[in-house]
Amino acid sequence: MARSPRRRPGALLLAPGAGADRNHRTLLAVEQAVAPLPTARLDFPARKAGRKGVDRPPVAMAAVREEAEALVSSAGIDPRQLVLGGRSFGGRMCSMAVAEGLPAAGLVLLSYPLHPPGKHDQRRVDHFPALDLPCLFVSGERDPFGSPDELRAETKAIPGPVTLVFVPGAHDPKGQDDAVVTAVVDWLRSLR
Repeated sequence: MARSPRRRPGALLLAPGAGADRNHRTLLAVEQAVAPLPTARLDFPARKAGRKGVDRPPVAMAAVREEAEALVSSAGIDPRQLVLGGRSFGGRMCSMAVAEGLPAAGLVLLSYPLHPPGKHDQRRVDHFPALDLPCLFVSGERDPFGSPDELRAETKAIPGPVTLVFVPGAHDPKGQDDAVVTAVVDWLRSLR
């Protein structure tokens, strides 16, 4: 499989985890740190409608595509310069949209939910072989959604270059926003 050429990041789209909204502290910290890079944080349709729970993947991925198109247009960039990602469910939906053909320069996957806690056999990795682009995974060392060893093993299926960063903590590593932000900023610089 031929590798996609690297693209200089022109904008960043961030999506929240299932239980959060666009104002999650980590997403806000990343947005502030990458300025002046144009950045947008999205809310999924269920959150916008005031409903509890999460949208089904097709609905969530449609929202990612819609927000990506809007950000590409407002930033005036080539769609292949957009970096997408976010926390947990949000990052997963972005990665699935990219695997289905959404153009991107890279993926920022914070606390990627490799499997539900305690259900190690229910891996959420079927789309990994279609991710032929740079991917950053930043996760807590004690994340019940995927251990460092599990992530190291599963991300080998990704044909694009993978960067793995582990920080102290669990799925929402409290007190580690600086480490997460540093990992994202350094990785984005490496794409230029």
